[in-house]
Amino acid sequence: MRERVIIDFETTGLSAMMGDRATEVAAVVIDETGIIDRFQSLMNGGRRIPPCVQQLTGISNAMISRAPKAEVVMHELLDFVAGRPLVAHNAAFDHGFLGAELDRIGAACPSVWLCSLKVARRVYPEAPNHRLQTLIRHLCIETVGQYHRALADAEMTALLWLRMEQKLQHDFALPEVPLELMRRIQTAPCKGLGQCVGSFKRSVSSA
Repeated sequence: MRERVIIDFETTGLSAMMGDRATEVAAVVIDETGIIDRFQSLMNGGRRIPPCVQQLTGISNAMISRAPKAEVVMHELLDFVAGRPLVAHNAAFDHGFLGAELDRIGAACPSVWLCSLKVARRVYPEAPNHRLQTLIRHLCIETVGQYHRALADAEMTALLWLRMEQKLQHDFALPEVPLELMRRIQTAPCKGLGQCVGSFKRSVSSA
């Protein structure tokens, strides 16, 4: 079975480079059968959460004060990920915060990342926009939990990723959807999905 880890962070703000910290992380493992494992934890990075972010996420400073230290959670997360490829919706955001938190414990950031937002732009060009909540509604995927909480967003991203794999399998007669194909799709021209998949199939058949 090909396992992938879908990851999501909630944070004190938008920029790890400007000193914002993660407040919650969740990761779910998927294979061809669906979600098979879950990890979730609040985390205390020592930075207060602004009122507007508390209102958005429902994560309060009181909750963070009781949470485990960020470095403890990061070690647990690395053990959970166990070197498997990572997927996130708007992966640049999550990659930035994961990298910043891992820097603090002297650990390397996993190198294999895929972005469900970029893939969705190619697979669902007709969607009103490609925010996670919009795509879940557009595809009539059942909402799991509360948006802007890490586990719910990770689980819904996982369901979106599986739905995209299934669509690609159906539309292009693929026996499976390798991660390498998803990597190519996320960097292909937005109107070049068919050409991208066709090129990949030819490269596989000639190998």
